Amino acid sequence: MTARIAVLASGGGSNLHALLDYSASLGSDRAGAIALVASNRRDAGALVRARAAGIGTCVLDSGSPDLASVLALHDIDLVVLAGYLQFVPVPVTRRYAGRIINVHPALLPQFGGPGMYGANVHRAVLAAHAPVSGATVHFVDEVYDHGAIIAQWRVPVHPADDEHTLGARVLRVEHLLYPRVVQAVAAGEVRLTADGRVEPTFVLDPATLPLLDPELDDDSLASALHGARPR
Repeated sequence: MTARIAVLASGGGSNLHALLDYSASLGSDRAGAIALVASNRRDAGALVRARAAGIGTCVLDSGSPDLASVLALHDIDLVVLAGYLQFVPVPVTRRYAGRIINVHPALLPQFGGPGMYGANVHRAVLAAHAPVSGATVHFVDEVYDHGAIIAQWRVPVHPADDEHTLGARVLRVEHLLYPRVVQAVAAGEVRLTADGRVEPTFVLDPATLPLLDPELDDDSLASALHGARPR
């Protein structure tokens, strides 16, 4: 059965676009389909992208039903956070434990927590003189940026970087990594165990996923990711 996915987003929806493109490329092999895009902002670009794709949308504001009710109304199986800047209510994270995931633009557990999103994260990485940054995909629990890590992909931090150049590099790996993790979770290939572990691992070892080489095209990078997956 194809999992019904809800994407929660607050911004332009570039990760939503990546999810839709990857899902379309899988055709009948896709394990999930985006059935709903919801946002806390009426002007979110993600809502525009969703409507253009014929996907149902919802604005989560003071006049709308609560998030738990919206997800139940749409029979959602998997919740995917894509630049969603609101704290997810505890009843939702408990109900969807193991079925709610997020992508964060840094290598957690560093550079996470309240207020650490978008350019704020990249500025913090640069201020700390970190040699690498990257993207983290993790299960969501009741604490900001805290749930079990499913996968990470490192990118280099260059001396001349600002928050924009570093952010673009991290976003590139987000767009490659996140859709493939969503597919794996929707297919039941990656699960959260009762004791909080991720089984099986999404990649054999984080070290087997190479540091992003900006000279490689997306197909080559996707092949590198595929090669790091368990057989």
